[in-house]
Amino acid sequence: MNYEQATNYLFTRLPMFSRIGAAAYKKDLTNTLRLCEYLGNPQTKFKSIHIAGTNGKGSTSHMLAAVLQTAGYKTGLYTSPHLRDFRERFRVNGEMIDKDFVVDFVERIQPAIDEIEPSFFEITVAMAFEYFVREGVDIAVIETGLGGRLDSTNVVIPEISVITNIGWDHMNLLGDTLSAIAYEKAGIIKPEIPVVIGETDEATKQVFEQVALEKQAPLFFADTQRYVAEWKYDHHQLVLQVATSATDVRNSYQLDLPGFYQTKNCITVLEVIYHLQKAGYKITEAHIQQALRQVKKLTGLHGRWEVIHTNPVVVLDVGHNEDGIKQITAQIELSDYQHLHIVIGLVKDKEVEKVLTLLPKEATYYFTRAQIPRALPENELAARAHAVGLNGHAYEDVNTAVKEAMHRAEKKDMILVCGSVFVVGEVNL
Repeated sequence: MNYEQATNYLFTRLPMFSRIGAAAYKKDLTNTLRLCEYLGNPQTKFKSIHIAGTNGKGSTSHMLAAVLQTAGYKTGLYTSPHLRDFRERFRVNGEMIDKDFVVDFVERIQPAIDEIEPSFFEITVAMAFEYFVREGVDIAVIETGLGGRLDSTNVVIPEISVITNIGWDHMNLLGDTLSAIAYEKAGIIKPEIPVVIGETDEATKQVFEQVALEKQAPLFFADTQRYVAEWKYDHHQLVLQVATSATDVRNSYQLDLPGFYQTKNCITVLEVIYHLQKAGYKITEAHIQQALRQVKKLTGLHGRWEVIHTNPVVVLDVGHNEDGIKQITAQIELSDYQHLHIVIGLVKDKEVEKVLTLLPKEATYYFTRAQIPRALPENELAARAHAVGLNGHAYEDVNTAVKEAMHRAEKKDMILVCGSVFVVGEVNL
């Protein structure tokens, strides 16, 4: 078996959420625990930080990994989904997993796959844990896939648990109220393990307080400890002055992730680092500042208000749910351009009308679809968008849509590609 055969086996043999949606979601941890047992329980052999949340958990995970590796810790990073390369999901100090390891792992795990019949995600979680043990990481940053309580990653006992925020997403699986969704995310809170909540919300605060109390887990709300006192843009960098609420001591940070929504994620990261420092991790202010200037370079993060072309400006952003699109529209309002072109594709199981009604009506739209079965057909998306006042045409694939936008755009225009991780991942420019 070579690498292409191994990955093809994973993509075609196992139920995959990105391809088929809810049918691939396993609602308990049994399969993951059985896989881990088959491998000698690798999840017990490395330290970790466990991160859940509706939005921002990917950026937060990458920022934390960047800080830890800058501070000299051999750092694992497990995230999902990938944009272009399956190996993006598994990194150690920013380097993707070895192809040879993937092949060896798939060959070794096949008997367990035949017996347990796990999902694609369950296998990738087990692969990540096994890889981090083999690489001898000092600590790994583990991002949940979906939810928290029943997510396959929820077999680790971390140094600290993190929940970035709660918003509307995957309601068919996680619940139809914010408190129900918060309860699922709060499932990553472990007995006596500190938990940091990124954003305080009256609709969910009580849920976190109750679960933390039951688990006797120290609870901290990041946005009550620090706030952004000043901010500005400088050459596609976000420059922040962050103040500590209790003392008003201020520190300056320059982020290579320019989306204004990163201010919230930065506050969360700083609170997590504060607790790691208290626990004995040797992380200095210089480490934090150095890491945040080069998160993309250190960790390979892409697709977060990422400028990939100028004259016209072309921006990629993986925001795809109601809250993510709200953050994108806020960023649009902060941007300078002559006319806005939006290339967008959505998946069927999102609240399509809610997302569409948030988007600016004065933009020119290019409705498209990613090449996955879950994608909403471009003509249906165009019809539903026209019904709420968005004007544009349908294109059968992402790159045809992007090329048409590039052809029609003036030099001072902006082209935004958004709506789905899979849409962004298919852009070739």
